[in-house]
Amino acid sequence: MLTMIDIIDDRNPHLREKSAELTFPLTDEQKNIAEEMLTYLKNSQDDTLAEKYGLRPGVGLAAPQIDRLWRMIAIHTIDEQEKEHSFVLVNPKIVSHSEEKTYLADGEGCLSVNYDVDGITPRYARITVEAFNLAGEKLVLRFRDFMAIVLQHEIDHLDGVLFYDHINPKMEAMVRAKARAL
Repeated sequence: MLTMIDIIDDRNPHLREKSAELTFPLTDEQKNIAEEMLTYLKNSQDDTLAEKYGLRPGVGLAAPQIDRLWRMIAIHTIDEQEKEHSFVLVNPKIVSHSEEKTYLADGEGCLSVNYDVDGITPRYARITVEAFNLAGEKLVLRFRDFMAIVLQHEIDHLDGVLFYDHINPKMEAMVRAKARAL
């Protein structure tokens, strides 16, 4: 079972490296890690388990965060319409996006960043993602608002980018004026 000790923080240089695409069929290790990533997210959102194992709550986790430089992410959350999203994506890439921007009014957080970061992270309000499931089946998925933010955050990890890399205090007023807060 993954715990916080398995999640590397932003001082680790591996978090800044670009991850490698995975080939199919996935290895048993890759499949097991995918399931463990998803289990971590589910456990972290269960108050009893989170307290028992000292887990910080998360809605997304990228393989580089557990020191695997693979293009794989796990998501477990509920969107604004109370729909649950729980999946692993392999080799995800954003293939289109809206011009409209959005951001989380309270700012983003990250399991690999163990301190508060002030500022807003502008993101596309709508994205289309191409990826594969664990069986190697190609998926084309569309996300908006909160889910679009979550996916962009996790996909950034695959390229060695952290959410605070997008924060520009000098541009914050303009971002707030032109983007929609969530």
